[in-house]
Amino acid sequence: MSIDSVTDIWETLFSAQPDPPGFLVLVTAATALLVVAFRPLWRVARNAVTIAHEGGHALVALLTGRKLRGIRLEFDTSGLTLSAGRPTGPGMIFTLLAGYVAPSLIGLGGAWLLGGNRITLLLWLAVALLLLMLINIRNVFGAVSVVVTGAIVFAVSWYTSPQVQAAFAYVGVWFLLIGGVPPVFELQKLRSRGRMPESDADQLAGLTHIPALFWVAVFLAVDVAALVIGGFMLAGQWLAG
Repeated sequence: MSIDSVTDIWETLFSAQPDPPGFLVLVTAATALLVVAFRPLWRVARNAVTIAHEGGHALVALLTGRKLRGIRLEFDTSGLTLSAGRPTGPGMIFTLLAGYVAPSLIGLGGAWLLGGNRITLLLWLAVALLLLMLINIRNVFGAVSVVVTGAIVFAVSWYTSPQVQAAFAYVGVWFLLIGGVPPVFELQKLRSRGRMPESDADQLAGLTHIPALFWVAVFLAVDVAALVIGGFMLAGQWLAG
């Protein structure tokens, strides 16, 4: 690869795209809300939230010195991330804490990048993270889910116009910000029925001796805060447009 080619790629990645039209921010927010609210669409799209959830577990496990054993993504949109290391202590606590807040925090990071019009950088970072996650997937459905998701993001970033890329990126970020919240309510609903005795919140309760409901509230507080802050960031783009 020539120096000119590397320079072109670098400029493509880190250059700012033109400001999107203001209406795009509102239309994409409404689209993401529809996907989350309309159950048939949510059943399919929720896989993206699960990918982010399990990716959050995996990333924090590695950052805290644990050894990642593998990730499974299931057809029912559940998932499992296995890591090796001390069964107690801060590393395990932060690893468990990361899952339910990861989609919203990723969405918040995406909103920050969109605030700087770094749309191409956002899409390529998504592809890179999905490729890293694919290495650790341990079941067929999980591998297919990550490959399909990554292929869609790559195709949009490589083959479509800047306008399509912007619309796709905004829908994706809005979806993570909004879609990060419902799983917390689903978690508590299942817990109240005794159907998730080994949930992240219950495991945190066992490690910290703080009630599981407290951890559910922490998940919800972080996710709502990310939605509000990210929403204001994106609204700034609307007002600027």
